[in-house]
Amino acid sequence: MIDSLHYISQPSASGSHLEAIEKVLLAGAKWIQLRVKNQTEDEVLALALKAAWLCKVHEARLIVNDYPQVALAAGAYGLHLGLNDMPVAEARAIVGPDMIIGGTANTFEHIQLRAAEGVNYIGLGPYRFTTTKQNLSPVIGLEGYIRLIEQMQEAGIRLPVIAIGGIEAKDIPLLMQAGLHGVAVSGALTRHTELSLAIGEMYSNLQVVHSNI
Repeated sequence: MIDSLHYISQPSASGSHLEAIEKVLLAGAKWIQLRVKNQTEDEVLALALKAAWLCKVHEARLIVNDYPQVALAAGAYGLHLGLNDMPVAEARAIVGPDMIIGGTANTFEHIQLRAAEGVNYIGLGPYRFTTTKQNLSPVIGLEGYIRLIEQMQEAGIRLPVIAIGGIEAKDIPLLMQAGLHGVAVSGALTRHTELSLAIGEMYSNLQVVHSNI
């Protein structure tokens, strides 16, 4: 099952990806996406191996962004591919039939493509402007999500959709009312000083329990 709260890793102002991941795990997060840019694949693998161990200790699941070979070598639960990353079929041939694969989308045409490719879930965004990601796609906004979910229903596409991009805790109730499966957050947790409280509030708004993975 796809968790409804995804944490997308980013280093804190004074720390590293692994420190940020460990903090959110300690606070109760159960689905971690390791998203590392501008480093070599060997460097990403070293981080992924440590992140996988942290996730195992905290009974959480690790998703590796962009690197299928790294996801496989680290024993990750899943792989997430952006629109400009390796094609899903090629990645599937590397990671095998059992690994979860998520795919980014920004438009209904992207959603149709991802569904045809056989992804397990869609990361749809951005919800609003965010500085976390370079080369940001056009902002979708709440009305955009409502329209895209309606189009999916009309087309019979029933993949879980995770909203992503500048999302804060206060946004979650309305996003869930739009028919989304869940949300992905990064800065909203990386910057938070009371993580347990923040994650508890998010799960409450998502109307799921912490063990629902």
